[in-house]
Amino acid sequence: MSPVDDALWSAIGDPTRRRMLDLLLAEGHGTATTLSDRLPVTRQAVAKHLVVLDRVGLVSATPSGRERQYRLDEAQFARAVAQLHEVGSAWDARLQRIKTLAESIQKQADQKQADQKQADDKKKEKD
Repeated sequence: MSPVDDALWSAIGDPTRRRMLDLLLAEGHGTATTLSDRLPVTRQAVAKHLVVLDRVGLVSATPSGRERQYRLDEAQFARAVAQLHEVGSAWDARLQRIKTLAESIQKQADQKQADQKQADDKKKEKD
């Protein structure tokens, strides 16, 4: 498994930034103004979120008049998706090991209970 990029996941961890990524993915591009029109936050808040996304390489900006036009960086986004898949697969394997362990413990407990019942039944027969 490749190392997880904590800065990337910290940026994606914010629900507003995820929604911004969704909008950029769907629409292809956007400015802080156009994105703020579609989100329940101010233009200034959107601009700050875009700086974070730009810093980790998820978006790139080009000047467009008085604003900056932001686009999703597809290569970095694909990298994030690949990391998410790797982390998900690793957790699936861990959870399967936990399930196997829990089933083994339950089987031992069931066997112990069955052995105790059998011993109790034999004791009753003797009495």
